[in-house]
Amino acid sequence: MTDTSPRIGLAPLFLKFLGFGCLAFGGPVAQIAMIRRELVEREGWTTGARFNRLLAVMQILPGPEAHELCVHLGVGARGRIGGLLAGLGFMLPGTMLMLGLAWLYVRFGVGYAWAPAFLGVQIVVLALIARGGERIGRHLLETRLLAAVGGIAFLASIVGVPFWIVLPVAGLFVAMWGRRRPAAWLGLGLGVAVAVAHQAWAGPEPGMAPPLAPTGVAEWPWLLLAGLKAGLLTFGGAYAAIPFARQDLVGRGWVEDGAFLDGVAFAGMLPAPLIIFCTFAGYVAGGLPGALAITLGVFLPAFAFSLLFYERLERWVETPGLHALLAGVGAAVVGLIGATLIGLGRAVAGSVGTGDRVVALLMFAAALAFVWTLKGRWVAPAAVVPGGLAGWAAFG
Repeated sequence: MTDTSPRIGLAPLFLKFLGFGCLAFGGPVAQIAMIRRELVEREGWTTGARFNRLLAVMQILPGPEAHELCVHLGVGARGRIGGLLAGLGFMLPGTMLMLGLAWLYVRFGVGYAWAPAFLGVQIVVLALIARGGERIGRHLLETRLLAAVGGIAFLASIVGVPFWIVLPVAGLFVAMWGRRRPAAWLGLGLGVAVAVAHQAWAGPEPGMAPPLAPTGVAEWPWLLLAGLKAGLLTFGGAYAAIPFARQDLVGRGWVEDGAFLDGVAFAGMLPAPLIIFCTFAGYVAGGLPGALAITLGVFLPAFAFSLLFYERLERWVETPGLHALLAGVGAAVVGLIGATLIGLGRAVAGSVGTGDRVVALLMFAAALAFVWTLKGRWVAPAAVVPGGLAGWAAFG
C-alpha cells in the first residue's frame, strides 16, 4: 500500500488537525467528508482508493471513525508521534467545549433550573437516538441472519441479559454459521443456558463490580473502565456506545437518565465525535477527574489501534472469520441500542406528569418526523433548540 502523505512539521500537523476539530460539526459523515476534501482532494496526502480502503478498516473497528482516521493519517505523515498529535488536535476543541458546558451545568444547576426546557430536549434526543439506531441498523443488519441476531439481542437485553453474554454469543454464532452450522446452534444453545443461569442466580461479582455511589459521585478509576468499555464496544457509530455508557453511569446511580440525555444533546451540537457525551456524563458523575478519566478511556482504543497496529490493520480486516465475528457483534449492538432506547423512554415518561404524556408523545412524534425527513450536519441543533422551547412552553 503506497502512502503519498507529505512531510509536514509536527506543529503544523497538530494545528491542521486542531482546525479540523474546530469545524467537526454534523457527525461522522460530515467530519469524514471534510477530512477527505482537505487531505485527499486538495492536498493529496493519499489517493481516493486508499482512503476508501482505510475508511472501510476504521468502520469495522470499534470507536469514532473520524477520530481513528485522523490518528491513522497522522501516523502515515509523521509516525506515531504524528498520530498522537493528530488525534489530540481533532478531539481537543470538542472536549474543552464539553468540559465548559458540563461545568456550567453542574455549577449552576442548569438541569434543574431549566427542567421543563431540558425535558423537551430529552424527548428530541430520544428521536435522535431512534434515527441513529436505524441508520446503524441499515448498515449492519445486511442479511436476514444478522437481522434475526439483532432481534434476539434486543429481546435478551429487554429481559436483563448482560452484554458480556449477548455480544460474544452473537459474534460466535454468526462466525460459525457459514461453515459449521451445527456448532453454531450448539454455541447458541450454550449461550441461552448461560443467560438463563445468570438470570436465575445473578449477583454482583466479587471484586469486579464498582460500589453504588449514593451521593452520585464516582471514583475516577471506575469511570476510566466505563470509558474503556464504551470505546471498545462502539461498533457502527457513537450511538452504539449509549447502551454501555448508560449501563455503567446510570445503572450505578452516578448519573440520572435526564442528565445523561442532556449530555447526548450537547454532544450533537458541538464540533466533536458524538461519543464526547461521555465526557459530560463523567463530569456530572465525578467532576473534572471523572471527566478526564472517562474521556481517556473512550478515546484510548481509537489511538491504540493505529499507534500499535498501523502496519497490520488492513491484513486483519481481510480475515473472513473476523469479518463474520464482528458482523455478529455489530448486529447484537443494534439490538442493545433498541433496548436502551426503550429504557430511556420509560425514564423520560416517568419525568412527565400523567396529564402531559400525550403532549410528550406528540412532541416525540414530531421530532421523529423532523429528524427522519431532513439530512445534514445541522439537523441535531435544529431539532434540539425547538425541542427545548416546546418543552418550556408545555411543561413549564
